[in-house]
Amino acid sequence: MGGQVSRTDFEWVYTDEPHATRRKEIMAKYPQVKKLMGHDPNLKYWVFTMVAVQLTIAYMLKDASWPLILLTAYVIGGTINHVMLIAWHEICHNLAFGHARPRANKALGIFGNVIIGFPASISFKKYHLEHHKFQAQDGFDPDLPTVFEGQFFCNSFAKALWVFLLPAFYSLRPLVVRPKPITDYEVINLVLVGIADVLIVYFMSYKSLLYLAIGTLLGLGLHPMASHFIAEHYMFIKGQETYSYYGPMNAFTFNLGYHMEHHDFPNIPGCNLPKLKEIAKEYYEPLPSHSSWPKVIWDFIMDPAIGPYCRMKRRSNRARDNGSCDDDPDKDM
Repeated sequence: MGGQVSRTDFEWVYTDEPHATRRKEIMAKYPQVKKLMGHDPNLKYWVFTMVAVQLTIAYMLKDASWPLILLTAYVIGGTINHVMLIAWHEICHNLAFGHARPRANKALGIFGNVIIGFPASISFKKYHLEHHKFQAQDGFDPDLPTVFEGQFFCNSFAKALWVFLLPAFYSLRPLVVRPKPITDYEVINLVLVGIADVLIVYFMSYKSLLYLAIGTLLGLGLHPMASHFIAEHYMFIKGQETYSYYGPMNAFTFNLGYHMEHHDFPNIPGCNLPKLKEIAKEYYEPLPSHSSWPKVIWDFIMDPAIGPYCRMKRRSNRARDNGSCDDDPDKDM
């Protein structure tokens, strides 16, 4: 077990996040970047495929033993369900059907939600957009750990527990830090996923539903796929708040590893982010990046100098002036 961390305070900064500045510079120098914006026409097929595969496996496990269910849920179900959540990440930016078809994007997210076990697609979108608009702004960015998380999970054992419990923190933290009214689409999401859960139990078994739900919980916690939660914005180098990863796991995660590029241009689908990096490589190649996502979790847990507090926090009037992330073009209901 690693030793006690040396500090439990966050890195307070007073500068705006750098993504907007870099975006303006790149657009001015490389106007062809605008052609990369749009949507990924293949994303919907990946969502359909993942739903079909997971429901097939759930049916095959309807009478299986618990050890087999748990093993399959971690190795296969956790992986697929986590990839589905990354697909949601694309969908919440309207990158499945484009900004002109917000309802189609929402419908696809809810459809993919049937294999997750918990209704979360619409809520994820609502809070994730605020992470982009108010990055690292205390009390506004729902991705920032709370002071309790930074102070309590402060040794290797506690940090391993924190990583295991990431699904709980990511789902409950926004409700505590920045609760928002429930929307009509969230109610629709809840009802449709609830109906899907009942149908899965009726036509398969309760073990089938638990396979899906357990896969979600395991896949978002102490799992190689979940490494990106820590790799993206936790400071492994002082002063660097966003990191990219250019390794092979991008092939299964819609290039989510190109995270610096994504925050610079959230309206470019993941399939085009490598092209962005190639066009503007002098902006991205010099920046620190991760070489391995799984190594990130290992270092996070074992290194006493790293913990949930290793995040930048900003005090800014911009969040208070702008209010919530209400400029969402999806207001269609």
